[in-house]
Amino acid sequence: MEEQKQKILSLMKDEDYVPLKAKEIAIIMRVPKKEYNDFLEVLGELELELKIQKNRKNRYKLVDKVYYDGIYRKNQKGFGFVRLEGEDDEIYISKENSLNALNGDRVLIEIIEEKNKVKNAEAKVVRILKHEKDTVVGIFQNNKTFGFVVPDDKNFGTDIFISKKDFGKARNNHKVLVKITKYPQNGKKAEGKIIEVLGNVNEAGVDMLSLIKEYNLPSVFPEPVVEEAKRCGTQVDKKDIPNRVDFRDRNIFTIDGEDAKDLDDAVRVEKLDNGNYKLEVHIADVSHYVKEGSLLDKEALLRGTSIYMLGRVIPMLPRELSNGICSLNAGEDRFTLSCIMEIDNKGNIITSEIVKGIIKVTERMSYTDIQSILDNSDEKIVKRYEKYIKEFKLMEELAQILKNKRLEKGYLNLDIPESKIELDIDGKVKNISKYETSFANEIIEQFMLSANEAIAEKFYWIEAPFIYRVHEKPDLEKVQELNKFLFNFGLKIKANKDNMHSKEFSKILEEVKGKEEEKVVSNLILRTLKLARYEAENKGHFGIASKYYCHFTSPIRRYPDLFIHRIISEYIENNYDIPEKWIDIYNEYAKDRANQSSEREKIATKVEREAEDIKKAEYMESRIGEEYEGIISSITSFGMFVQLENTVEGLIRFEDLGNEYFIYDEDRKRLIGERTNKIYKIGDKVEIKVKNASKLLRQVDFELLEK
Repeated sequence: MEEQKQKILSLMKDEDYVPLKAKEIAIIMRVPKKEYNDFLEVLGELELELKIQKNRKNRYKLVDKVYYDGIYRKNQKGFGFVRLEGEDDEIYISKENSLNALNGDRVLIEIIEEKNKVKNAEAKVVRILKHEKDTVVGIFQNNKTFGFVVPDDKNFGTDIFISKKDFGKARNNHKVLVKITKYPQNGKKAEGKIIEVLGNVNEAGVDMLSLIKEYNLPSVFPEPVVEEAKRCGTQVDKKDIPNRVDFRDRNIFTIDGEDAKDLDDAVRVEKLDNGNYKLEVHIADVSHYVKEGSLLDKEALLRGTSIYMLGRVIPMLPRELSNGICSLNAGEDRFTLSCIMEIDNKGNIITSEIVKGIIKVTERMSYTDIQSILDNSDEKIVKRYEKYIKEFKLMEELAQILKNKRLEKGYLNLDIPESKIELDIDGKVKNISKYETSFANEIIEQFMLSANEAIAEKFYWIEAPFIYRVHEKPDLEKVQELNKFLFNFGLKIKANKDNMHSKEFSKILEEVKGKEEEKVVSNLILRTLKLARYEAENKGHFGIASKYYCHFTSPIRRYPDLFIHRIISEYIENNYDIPEKWIDIYNEYAKDRANQSSEREKIATKVEREAEDIKKAEYMESRIGEEYEGIISSITSFGMFVQLENTVEGLIRFEDLGNEYFIYDEDRKRLIGERTNKIYKIGDKVEIKVKNASKLLRQVDFELLEK
């Protein structure tokens, strides 16, 4: 359809073109009779997008004005923003110019004021092309003769009116799924019909179920997909073993968290006679079971990634694969794609090779056990794994070399604490703390990075269809904003439009290492960086300071890894002699699948973040009035955010800053007391009291304690 749209637009842009009727355009473009109705549909879409218009004689021509389409992001206060594809700046839309668009809608806009040095461009919505949602999750409020649903998404833009006949079995304060039957217009609210009752707001599990319904996540596998997974069996096919490199006589280990179930990577290190290291990274050969175009493949692409929602996982593949034949379980024969690297004592990869393998994992190790062995801190664990200690020490040695090499290149070793949220049997939060990592985590991190880089570089140079993990340089404007924050710590990143290196950021991180402001500076740098994404074109990875990077090591839980496994297998099986036609087809597949994977990753990240926000707010609901020490993590025009040691973040609004009026210094991003000149800046320690917390609003409010 897009291709035909472009052909029609090209025809109309021709200087000799005069307005023509639909049939006349179809004749010129040689549209077959049987495709004429589809052709009319394309014309209709171009009209809807305000790219072409009909005159009074039903003849088509280009629209004189220029319109843009993008996704509308609504603010609770009524105004919103639209970001155009390929642009970083957002375009402001006032409430009056929003045409009642809702959060997430695809809209057509007309620029009414261009961007200048002071402000971004402003536009008005001229048409809503597509409503993002036709169902909404929220809390039902019963007013006897009618009701309404208050959406969980506070930016959605409207409550939804429910007539009595459409209540279904909903009761007051039930969480419900509502189907929108009429979108808001002319000042009237949206209208809807309750199609599912999720349960009472405080019922166990309803919070996570609400997220699943809100984002329309595919939480159950269709039966035919499960059946296809079961047909993959529980044992490897012996007929395929002779076609693989046999690694089963070697000590190979998985190293994961204690609660991990899908084990898709295993490692081995040995020291060679020439003093170099041999690193083996063995990854589950998921593409052996999940074939292109199969039901499993289509379902995996639809999901894009596994989503981890605190005690609940929405996996990309059925457990028959993810926990079964594809999981590298200890003592079981498993098929792999194995990346074998020779690395010198400076961390350079001298040679790399990728083969189809078969392994039998020797031991399933946890990060905790490995660290206990490296530190010699648990006599029982050390004794149990005594015969492998030399191998684990060798892993530590190589990982340190690889890390040092990366830090020299400008690898951004961001210290962003993850939250460890512990739930009880009913799914209620019993504790929140900072997730502690050790060098054992670093071992796997460094080995996986090496394999991902080696694979990406190899397949880049043979010009194979591929999906890369891309992370571009940050915008100079954002770096200049970051420097305003860093000024408070006496730091500065040297950068200009033509000269921006991750090494400059890395230097700052090294400078604050071990200091109180380390956590805050890491967060500030993270906010400055662009989001990584998947692309069919290699553009390097700024954060890892790498020219070539991909995701190869997690095919059980990420679709791009599965896709490139399929590419790699095809090249290996055909001795790297691949027909051009196949390459052309898979180049197109790579573009589509990179886009789909990036979109699904955004949704997964959002869901996981909101799941955490819900549980953090729930945890703090029972701690209202308690006092804590925290660090100022962000300062805005409406207050300051403070992060506690347990990773919970809350907002202190201006009215809760004590008895003094504070002025917001936007340039330096700090608050200045009008009377005392007291300054609050990012990184300052403050004493706070929990003022309020709401699981429903997913937010926590603090007030400042003056001491």
